[in-house]
Amino acid sequence: MSLKEQIQPDKLPKHIAIIMDGNGRWANKRGNLRVFGHRSAIKAVRDVTEGAAELGIEYLTLYAFSTENWNRPKKEVSALMTLLVETIGKETTTLMKNDIRLNAIGHLERLPGNCEQVLSDAMDKTKGNKRMTLTLALSYGGRADIIEATRKLAQMAKEGKLDPAEMNEEIFSSALSTASIPDPELMIRTSGEYRISNFLLWELAYSELFITETLWPDYRRENLYEAIIDYQKRERRFGKISEQIQS
Repeated sequence: MSLKEQIQPDKLPKHIAIIMDGNGRWANKRGNLRVFGHRSAIKAVRDVTEGAAELGIEYLTLYAFSTENWNRPKKEVSALMTLLVETIGKETTTLMKNDIRLNAIGHLERLPGNCEQVLSDAMDKTKGNKRMTLTLALSYGGRADIIEATRKLAQMAKEGKLDPAEMNEEIFSSALSTASIPDPELMIRTSGEYRISNFLLWELAYSELFITETLWPDYRRENLYEAIIDYQKRERRFGKISEQIQS
C-alpha cells in the first residue's frame, strides 16, 4: 500500500503550516551559494502544494520569509526577492490550473515595489479559486502580528468601538492577519530544528508538530504524506483527558 493510500480522507487536517527550512545547508553541502538552495526549493513548493490540493487540504501556509530574515546579507535578500518575483510570475498559471487561491500575510509593504505588485496581481487573479488557499508568510513575524493586533484593538477601545471587558479569544483572533483562515491542525518543520521561529505564535497553540530531518529542497509530497499519516495517529485532546475524547 502506498503512503497516499494509507491516508484517511475523513481525518485530514483542514490547515497545514510549514516552516520551510534548510535551503542554505542544502546548498552548502553541494559547495554552492545559499541562493542556489533557495532556487532549488521551488520544486518542493510546487510539489507539496499540488500534493496537498490533490488530497483535499483546504489551507496550506508556507513560512517563506520572516521579519528577522531582513537581517541576512543584502545580496542574499536581494536574490531572494528577485527569485520571489520570478516564481510568483511563473507559477500563477499553475495556481489557476489547480484552482488554488494565493494569499499572503506579513508586512508586505516592506517588500520591494515590483515584488509587492507581482504578488498583489497574482492574489487578485486567483481570488476566485476555491480548491485550496495557499498563504505565503512574507516579511512575517508572529510577535509583530500580535503587537499589530493589539494596537488595532486598543484603538477600537479608545474610539469606543470595543469594550475591553468583552475582549475574548475570538475578538483577538479577528484582529490578526490570519483572521480569514483557521488555525493549523498540523505544523511541519523541515531540517530537524526544534523551534517555531516566531511563526504563527497565537495560531499554533494546539497544533500538532512534526519535525523532519529532510532539508526543504529535498521535501516532496511523499514526505507530506508521512507527516499526515503520523498526525492521524495522534489523539488531539485540547486540555481534556483521553476518556473524555473517547466518549
